Amino acid sequence: PHPAHCLGTGKLEELKLLIEATDAELVVFDNNLTPSQGRALEQAIEKPIVDRSEVILDIFATHAQTHEAMLQVELAQLMYFRTRLKRMWTHLERIGGGISAGRGPGEKQLETDRRLIDRRISDLKQRLATVEKRRERTVFGRDKQPTVSLVGYTNAGKSTLMRRLTGADVLVQDKLFATLDTRTRRWAVPGYGEALLSDTVGFVRNLPHHLVASFRSTLEEARHADLLLHVVDARNPEAEKQIETCYQVLEEI
Repeated sequence: PHPAHCLGTGKLEELKLLIEATDAELVVFDNNLTPSQGRALEQAIEKPIVDRSEVILDIFATHAQTHEAMLQVELAQLMYFRTRLKRMWTHLERIGGGISAGRGPGEKQLETDRRLIDRRISDLKQRLATVEKRRERTVFGRDKQPTVSLVGYTNAGKSTLMRRLTGADVLVQDKLFATLDTRTRRWAVPGYGEALLSDTVGFVRNLPHHLVASFRSTLEEARHADLLLHVVDARNPEAEKQIETCYQVLEEI
């Protein structure tokens, strides 16, 4: 990737021509852009730019239903957008001071926004830490039943399998990240006895690190399970790559 625009100068010209030919209103990059690359691209093509992390965050925000999921998504969004304030806000006039009365040049609106975001991030981390401790107590406080966690790439069929095995009324939809919250149900294993089966949030390649950090409490079930049952969509032509992605995310958590 070119350090300035991600694309080289030739590809950037191709992109401009493509935008003109299609009347595109938005440009989406399938990789993560640095804040400076995003700003430079928007100035060069005069269209809004969205990168891979932003798309994933938007999907998560759309699907978040529970209080915990909403906290996790908001934390991930704030951690992502904190370094991108210059691209989002243009009201950089000086406020809260001024040159008079010897009070210095005042404070930029950008600095005020960043301080407010930092305060909110700290508050969200504290609240999620409480949730994580509660979840750990729940996981460790269960009677000695074996625990099994379903893991796998997003939309591989984990919720479908859980519904089939346990009869649980879990959401089953053919879309990315339909499940954001962990659900645990009793599973009667033929010829063995009962186990606890948990469904987890799906993985995806190049998953933003701040998203993994935010969803640490949700992934607690997978971290403490006795067995990880890796679900793979064998019909997917990139199944092998998806398997490798899952191993990478599991190592990270």
